[in-house]
Amino acid sequence: MRIHQIDSNAGGKLTAKRAAKPRPGPVQPRQTEPVTFGVLVGNRGFFPGHLARTGREEMLHAIESEGFGSVALSPTDSVHGAVESRDEAKACAALFRAHRDEIAGVIVTLPNFGDERAVAETLRLAGLNVPVLIHATADDPSRMGIDARRDAFCGKMSVCNVLTQYGIPYSLTSVHTQRPESESFHADLRQFAAVCRVARGLRRARIGAIGARPAAFKTVRYSEKILEASGIAVEPIDLSEILGRIQRLTDDEPEVRGKFDAMQAYVSTEGIPNAALTKMAKLGVVVDRWMKEADVTITAIQCWTSLEEFFGVVPCTIMSMMSDMNLPSACEVDVCGTISMYALTLASQTPSALLDWNNNYGEDPNKAVCFHCSNLPKAFFDEVHMDYQAIIAGTVGRENTYGTCVGKVKPSPMSFARFSTDDRTGRVRGYVGQGRFTDDPLTTFGGAGVVEIPRLQELLRFICVNGFEHHVAGTMANVADAVHEATSRYLGWDVLRHV
Repeated sequence: MRIHQIDSNAGGKLTAKRAAKPRPGPVQPRQTEPVTFGVLVGNRGFFPGHLARTGREEMLHAIESEGFGSVALSPTDSVHGAVESRDEAKACAALFRAHRDEIAGVIVTLPNFGDERAVAETLRLAGLNVPVLIHATADDPSRMGIDARRDAFCGKMSVCNVLTQYGIPYSLTSVHTQRPESESFHADLRQFAAVCRVARGLRRARIGAIGARPAAFKTVRYSEKILEASGIAVEPIDLSEILGRIQRLTDDEPEVRGKFDAMQAYVSTEGIPNAALTKMAKLGVVVDRWMKEADVTITAIQCWTSLEEFFGVVPCTIMSMMSDMNLPSACEVDVCGTISMYALTLASQTPSALLDWNNNYGEDPNKAVCFHCSNLPKAFFDEVHMDYQAIIAGTVGRENTYGTCVGKVKPSPMSFARFSTDDRTGRVRGYVGQGRFTDDPLTTFGGAGVVEIPRLQELLRFICVNGFEHHVAGTMANVADAVHEATSRYLGWDVLRHV
């Protein structure tokens, strides 16, 4: 009935069994999420049928070679395993619906002109609400006779026209027509997978908000209701409950000792008192347990300055460890900051961090210093060590502020993103872009790096004119296009792509 190739990272065949309830223990790193595409092969009867047959095979081979899975009609289910008639559209839609939990996106491939009605009807009947990529196979100028000419160049326009009429959003390849085996299409395939991961991940996101936002930080206010409209749920817990659960733990409990050892393996703790490390370990254990209890994988945690005054450490290292496992954690209960981090992590499948747009860098208008105290993930540094929080120490005492991850951000490509809820319009808005972390010299405290971003002054003006926060998420990969495509086209957010 179908071809169903599953990414080898998925651990074998798909199963309908419900996942077992997690056992108590440390939060596990987020694994690379396998991506499976629904494949819709367009066909038009008066064009050569062999093109539909071979085009289907070429597309499935391209998908498999990139490690992705596919769900498609077989040649026994329809003519050449393609879609042209109403009945074929219904059959393909039924197949897609049967695998809606696995299909992250749909690839429409046109080996010949294709039938735009059948493509649109299939997508409408399937009702998957996932990203759609429109691909058209390139003609060979030396084979333009009636037996080999494709006309997919033209057919792609017809498909896009009808999908627009149907109100079905779609993405385009970087080149109007491509061979499935081309490097440009393989790059497009990888980017489309990132778009699918972001769209699916955000629509299913569950965020743990630990504590109330600090009173002074009105900049991190947000609307749970607006987020809920995009499928994003926020699960809160009062900081007093976290501290109460910590009081019930003993220093020698196995989980506490395990977290203690994990911190020492993660970052240099030379000069940090054991009493402070034990407090951090207990905080980590309680947060881990609550995340499993609430079924959340990303968090925003109150810090400034309640934890320091009433518990005696900062949560930075615990948060850094989570972010380094691709489980983003933002400080100051910046829920939208965590969402921004999560979008970048979904796209890049690498750690992300929450940073401040913090300082100018000399006289260069395209450079700035990005900084936090810090809870940046270890992956952002060449060298990192644990220290005290220099800013808060002046208020609550150095002995109450151990736990920051201090170092200089290493040179790397970078993408940045910021999303916020706008109560006046009832929408999520934001901006994304790319630049790089440089190797420019910088001597300061906390976690900091110099960024270089083209036309930075225009971006800063946009941020200020539109009232965005001083917090921005960053990741060490070029994924801005994928994040922009997923959030603006498929989630309907109002997002600027800074270029």
